[in-house]
Amino acid sequence: MIVFVPWDWEVFLFVILGLLALSLFVLGVLTAYFGSGKSRTVGSLLLVAGIVIGIVVVYVGHYSMPQIHLLQNVILGAVFYILAAVIGVVIGLLIFLGAIMKT
Repeated sequence: MIVFVPWDWEVFLFVILGLLALSLFVLGVLTAYFGSGKSRTVGSLLLVAGIVIGIVVVYVGHYSMPQIHLLQNVILGAVFYILAAVIGVVIGLLIFLGAIMKT
């Protein structure tokens, strides 16, 4: 018998951190390329932070994530993962805007 667990904090946290890393990486590349002066430096720092967070998420996730069943944990829990994605991207965007507004 398969027991459906609709909420998994570990997966939720890793989705947020993964999308935070992705958004910092992309926004860092854009800022480093199109920025000038201090903005270019901040963009480089955002890029490095995105890479470091991404590596940590992949490394920690590889060793601590349980076996994820596609139907149980991903398809049926899609609402939670979409919420995690939005939270991760918003946090990354706020960090980006805060860094840009300070320069």
